Amino acid sequence: MNIIISNSSDIPIYKQIVNQIKKSIIEQDILQGQLLPSIRTLAKDLNISVITTKRAYEELQKQGFIDIVAGKGTFVSGFKKEIVFEEKVKQIESKLEEIIEISKMIDLSKEEIIEILECIYEG
Repeated sequence: MNIIISNSSDIPIYKQIVNQIKKSIIEQDILQGQLLPSIRTLAKDLNISVITTKRAYEELQKQGFIDIVAGKGTFVSGFKKEIVFEEKVKQIESKLEEIIEISKMIDLSKEEIIEILECIYEG
């Protein structure tokens, strides 16, 4: 598992970890049931505090991406396809919000955006 932390990012470090692990799970770079590094090991590898790593793992567990089993370790959950679908829809919404923001800056109409989208979608 390759996690890259940016100290200059506006995104908190724990959230960077969450985002990268979620992405790896969704893209199946990390598979269901796979053992993740311990909180201490990951903290040491990333040269960050154990508290930050623990917070990231707790967030991933809360979102249903991992299971933390006391005495055994942290594993990728057997999550449902709906979770993956919902994450992908969130990504699309985020990119569309960015597109709308940019289009408003250059006075591009909704109809023009839809026309562009249809052209791209149809190939």
